[in-house]
Amino acid sequence: MSDRMTPMPFGQMIRWILKEKKEQGTVFGVYHPYRAADQYSRQIFGRKLETPVGPAAGPHTQLAQNIAASYYGGSRFFELKTVQILDGEDLPVNKPCIKADDECYNCEWSTELYVPQAQDEYIKAWFLLSVMAKEFDLGAMDGFQFNMSVGYDLEGIKSEKVNRFIDSMMNAADTAAFQECRQYLLDNLSLFQKLTKEDVEAISPCICNSVTLSTLHGCPPQEIERIATYLITEKGLNTFIKCNPTLLGYEFARETMDKMGYDYVAFGDFHFKDDLQYEDAVPMLKRLIALSAEKRLEFGVKITNTFPVDVKQNELPSEEMYMSGKSLYPLSIALAAKLSKEFDGKLRISYSGGADAFNIDKIVKAGIWPVTVATTLLKPGGYQRLEQLALATQEAGVSFNGVSYEAVQKLADEAVTDKHHVKAVKPLPSRKLNRQVLPFKPEAKRGFIFIATDEQKKNGLFSIAKVGSKRSLMTILVDTINSDEDFKREFSI
Repeated sequence: MSDRMTPMPFGQMIRWILKEKKEQGTVFGVYHPYRAADQYSRQIFGRKLETPVGPAAGPHTQLAQNIAASYYGGSRFFELKTVQILDGEDLPVNKPCIKADDECYNCEWSTELYVPQAQDEYIKAWFLLSVMAKEFDLGAMDGFQFNMSVGYDLEGIKSEKVNRFIDSMMNAADTAAFQECRQYLLDNLSLFQKLTKEDVEAISPCICNSVTLSTLHGCPPQEIERIATYLITEKGLNTFIKCNPTLLGYEFARETMDKMGYDYVAFGDFHFKDDLQYEDAVPMLKRLIALSAEKRLEFGVKITNTFPVDVKQNELPSEEMYMSGKSLYPLSIALAAKLSKEFDGKLRISYSGGADAFNIDKIVKAGIWPVTVATTLLKPGGYQRLEQLALATQEAGVSFNGVSYEAVQKLADEAVTDKHHVKAVKPLPSRKLNRQVLPFKPEAKRGFIFIATDEQKKNGLFSIAKVGSKRSLMTILVDTINSDEDFKREFSI
């Protein structure tokens, strides 16, 4: 497999998904589609949102096909991979750049594509999702939202390259990619059973009306405020500012990690002293809330950015890596609770930081949404996990009426002892087989067998085999019984 991302032509992706759906009942390997019901839709930034769930800016939001697979699984809010002035060959990324055995670490940051390539991918994805919504009955053609992510300083954001990207995402009508995708659909309407000319012509060129600001660790508060002010006043964008767990203070973070069994995770107090300080953040956020209200825009914080820790055992080819997933959750939710109390629940929070099937319903019910995920999608099941997340957050008649500090604080208190987030005393067995996985029989197109004990089902662990693939099924059974302690107690060969 190449370590380079290679964009696919729009027409090739359209033909791919139609053929795969017809012959295998899947889209980019995702088996179960999430079909949105209008009664569960909510609104944010003046637009419809069928589920408050989606992929965070990361490995799942760089290429159009990944975004399409995520949508098919249940995503409706897409935080696009961050773009900045450094791109392409000017931004080398050491590989492997992600390690997600248990808690997750990465040493990547913004998009690996050139900014114009990234723009084209997002436009192609915008059309793909619109087509899939209508052709596969997945929901409304305007039931999802793209949230662009930009960084990392004002000079770079105002550069011709990034500025053109922002303007094009706000209105892509004059871009070559938008016109090409539109024309391809109009020229190939015979490929579709449900998509019509009127549907294609109705696809809006206004892809994004919101942005998440990402800044580097150590960025001065004055610079953060200048960028946010520019995005609000000059660009007219609904804006989230990404906050760091360092706002909690070194002592709190170190004590929490030690208490939960992550005492081996190494970090000093440098970033806690160098990053935005809590006493500077609060007045800045208050000023930006007032400014956004004056401009009739929505403003909030993104909690949280990943957490910088030291590379000690050659985990990744870098001196520093960024922690996320189950170990980040207690810090992220604690910061959400702290800010919710500070602002009496009136500060809108977009959440990312260890959200998964075990906590996402509680996070959303507390008034924190949208929620974006990355680590859980890197686990077995991948994009298929999104259906579970979407179903868990279905609720009719929801509007944003503030964040419940009490509910969020309860989540923060419970996180430090939650079995899904504390580090296991014994190392977890690898979920990977030590041999190549054989393909299922191609003629087995419908039906699945899920294999799990009750305990494994509670923990979201199971194996899957297609009906008719007896050899694959028996191989999975033998491997599972031989290697899994739960099965050993109940079965023998």
